[in-house]
Amino acid sequence: MSSSRDDFGIAFRSALLQRGAAQKFSLISLIVLATIIFFLDIYGFGFMKPVRSIINDGIYRVSLVASSPSRFAPQVTEGFKNLINIKEENKRLKQALEVYRQKELSVEYLTNQNKNLRKILESDETLFQFQSNTILSKVLIDKSSPYLKSIIINRGSKSGILKGMPVLDKEYLVGRVVETNYLSSRVLLLNDLNSRIPVTFGGDGVQAILKGNGEAKPILEYLPEGYIVEEGLEVFTSGKDGIFLPGSPIGITTEEGQVKLFSESSQLSYVKVDFSKQKKEVF
Repeated sequence: MSSSRDDFGIAFRSALLQRGAAQKFSLISLIVLATIIFFLDIYGFGFMKPVRSIINDGIYRVSLVASSPSRFAPQVTEGFKNLINIKEENKRLKQALEVYRQKELSVEYLTNQNKNLRKILESDETLFQFQSNTILSKVLIDKSSPYLKSIIINRGSKSGILKGMPVLDKEYLVGRVVETNYLSSRVLLLNDLNSRIPVTFGGDGVQAILKGNGEAKPILEYLPEGYIVEEGLEVFTSGKDGIFLPGSPIGITTEEGQVKLFSESSQLSYVKVDFSKQKKEVF
């Protein structure tokens, strides 16, 4: 009987300690019920054994339900922390992936630049001619508007660049230097509205002026009277202006009296400034 009272006391105290039990029973009700059960159990009523067993089971169940939040709360909290950690890790991985992607793009850009430089170095000119007659320049800015077409290169008076020097893309003429600074120069392209270049073309050596019109194909002016331009004739500098050496290739004629340039000005990355004219004048 003492063991039974101990079991009941333990169960009763456990019920009182659970937060949820206060929501099911008032303190006074529990005290009254416990007192009645206590006296009935002391006087040894036979029906108390199964009643006590049922009450104990009920109290244990109530205790289990009341303690559930305290048992499951740490698991929920831990799961929430894991979710936050996963999100933060995902964010860090995305940032790292973006850094690697930028590095990959930089490598691709440098690879393309290297290919362009190789094409220039592997042109028909000999290495000696390349070193002595031209200087390689990088295009810094492409200044383009509806009619004005020019580029800024990273060579200036420090490198010996002078106004009027021809500028080439491979062996094709693309324009001339019109302004020099100490470390940079501005190049007027052939399709600029202000560009005028004396040219020659065809088997008869027809002379004309190639005039920029702000579009992709400059036009031929001052042609012989009644002359009809044939399509597919190569156009070269004539050298009559005293600025350009004769024979620099420019483009091919079209039926409309225009010239399709060999070099597309909007795609220039590197150009060569030609010193040939100045060196010949010195000698």
